[in-house]
Amino acid sequence: MSVTIERGRRAVKNPIALGWWRTRFELVQYARSGDTLFFTFLFPIAMLGLFSVVFGSDGDFQPTPGVPPISVAELYLPGMLAAGLLLSGFQNLAMDIAVERSEGTLKRLGGTPLSPVSYFLGKIGQVAVTGSLQAALLLVFAVVALGAELPSDPAKWAVFAWVFLLGITGSALLGVALSSVPRTAKSATAVVVPIALVLQFISGVYLFFYQLPEWLQDFASLFPLKWMAQGMRYVFLPDDYAALEQNGEWNLAGVAIALLVWLVVGLVLSRLTFRWIRRDA
Repeated sequence: MSVTIERGRRAVKNPIALGWWRTRFELVQYARSGDTLFFTFLFPIAMLGLFSVVFGSDGDFQPTPGVPPISVAELYLPGMLAAGLLLSGFQNLAMDIAVERSEGTLKRLGGTPLSPVSYFLGKIGQVAVTGSLQAALLLVFAVVALGAELPSDPAKWAVFAWVFLLGITGSALLGVALSSVPRTAKSATAVVVPIALVLQFISGVYLFFYQLPEWLQDFASLFPLKWMAQGMRYVFLPDDYAALEQNGEWNLAGVAIALLVWLVVGLVLSRLTFRWIRRDA
């Protein structure tokens, strides 16, 4: 009996075990939130379908002479996958944690054996699971409903894997960091959503990146979403489309470096700014 109790105490103190338990809890809470499911999980899928219907009625689209025409669904798919990473990680966590802090949930958690590490693991685990399901559903929807063709080269899927992993983790950490900015639950939406929306417009999600002014492309390059979208475009667009990127190349090394830098920035900021209770509360 004493051995069982001791093992239970060790499990409670183990941040990894607590993080796994917290992941399952966060997934249940996520599934029960209808507005979150739509605006962070189904929103990219709905937008891909909308763009395909609105702009794809005339058949395949050729952005510029010299590149092969492709369907509108294939053209928008990389951007929607990148937007899904941003919405699932950055927007979802920034708003969710801000609400939990405002409502006193974090204060109560601070009085339990749950450490910030376990709390982070739970949030990132939830984002990893829901982000993976979202990407899979988006790909299935693009193929089955919209007739998009997916790449057959395993090397491109390897690139998809590391862009996805770096993108979802970095977005989640940046969301944790930004969650300290809103002062109340009501202000969380006003703070977080405009940032996410502007980034989507300037990073090649809703507007074709090659059509943006050069200065705006340079500005978008300061943020991770541009690099996530660029990595996804490499995976899903024909090789000739590299001519539409900055400097006429996919620059995968730049994608990896930028996403790694932002992951580290998000990790440092989230560790420095996270508090169970706001200091000015």
